[in-house]
Amino acid sequence: MPRRGRRSASACSSCSRSLASPIPGSSRLADGSRTCSTRRDPVTEPRAYLDHAATSPMSAEVAAAYLEALQVVGNPASTHGHGQRASETLEEARAEIAAALGCDHAELILTAGGTESVNLGIKGLYWARRRAGAGPVILVAEGEHHATVEAAEWLRDTQGARLVWLPIDGAGRLTPDTLRSAIAAAGPDQVALLSFLWVNNEVGTIQPVAELCGIAADAGIPSHVDAVAALGQVPVDFARSGAAVLSVSAHKIGGPVGVGALVLGRRTTVDPILHGGTQQRGRSGTQDVAGAVAFAAAMRRAVGSDRHPTTAHTAAVTTLRDTLIAGIRSIDPEAVLRGPAPGPERAPGNAHFTFPGCQGDSLVFLLDAAGVSVSVGSACQAGVAETSHVLRAMGLPEDDAAGALRFTLSADTRAEEIERLLAALPDAIARARSAGLA
Repeated sequence: MPRRGRRSASACSSCSRSLASPIPGSSRLADGSRTCSTRRDPVTEPRAYLDHAATSPMSAEVAAAYLEALQVVGNPASTHGHGQRASETLEEARAEIAAALGCDHAELILTAGGTESVNLGIKGLYWARRRAGAGPVILVAEGEHHATVEAAEWLRDTQGARLVWLPIDGAGRLTPDTLRSAIAAAGPDQVALLSFLWVNNEVGTIQPVAELCGIAADAGIPSHVDAVAALGQVPVDFARSGAAVLSVSAHKIGGPVGVGALVLGRRTTVDPILHGGTQQRGRSGTQDVAGAVAFAAAMRRAVGSDRHPTTAHTAAVTTLRDTLIAGIRSIDPEAVLRGPAPGPERAPGNAHFTFPGCQGDSLVFLLDAAGVSVSVGSACQAGVAETSHVLRAMGLPEDDAAGALRFTLSADTRAEEIERLLAALPDAIARARSAGLA
């Protein structure tokens, strides 16, 4: 039996709890030690939630609207009274979402989330363009979300598409000159579409959307813009963006999971990926009335009527983000902020650091044990033992990219959550650095 005050070989590296028989939720650090991420009750114990880019909690206001709409009986495609009431509720929500996105209600296709929106936008646009005589080239910025990467690679592997990856710079930017050169090299008539992120979901880089879409449009090329990480962080105005197709998701702004939208310009056509009813342009399937109502309520709260996150909310988020950045730099001068400097090129709710000598996953587990929820990057790649493709595209060596940690905030983030993170971080860094890289 180990002496009092000493940790056994199978004890949690954070709390000394015995892990002789590993409990569900315990995790192994790079040095083989274990840390227990289930010892705290997330309901009864206070925690800091700094992973809003993965999903943002639903407010009481949105939840109430959602619950009320769930009680609306009737298929909105039915012609009887119940169906017409459901249809009216649906179309009111669609109009509100469309107005907040700067598009016409007829341009808004409701989907089952951001991934479906991206897949319909890219695959549907590619097929329609090919039928219209466009070439097989798809221009895709490096460092994109995996929904875009894997959709484009599927088109390459099964549909004869030719992918041209557009390099991004050390801050995650796709420059206009890079796009112009790629179009010239491929030949405008050979390019079916361009796809890029409005805001990078990992490092928070804001792209010059209108300029990039304008360059593509001048060459006769439609653009698909993934605005999932942009919504609620920066103004998203479809009409002014110049995009042909735009993807968004509800749960990134406190709406329900499994609800999203594809904005499809009036003069743009996509071939459907779902068949069986043609309820919407380019998409079949019974429409989710309650999901649309909750999405509209979340948009109302996060964006407002002028398609711009409220000034007060943006200022509050930026102040907390800058406090977090300054605090991390004072705790660990070796930590490096990745992406653009705080300012107009960076999403206000994003701070992304690499910590030399640390494994990002170790930091996530250690901070989780201390009551702080953060991530190494995209939630879609959680648990996958590989470094960020975004950081590698930005030119980081493997060892530097391994120490990545992403902190993302929303208008609901509280100052005490930042304080909790900064209080827990010194010990987490020390332990992770001691464990080293796997």
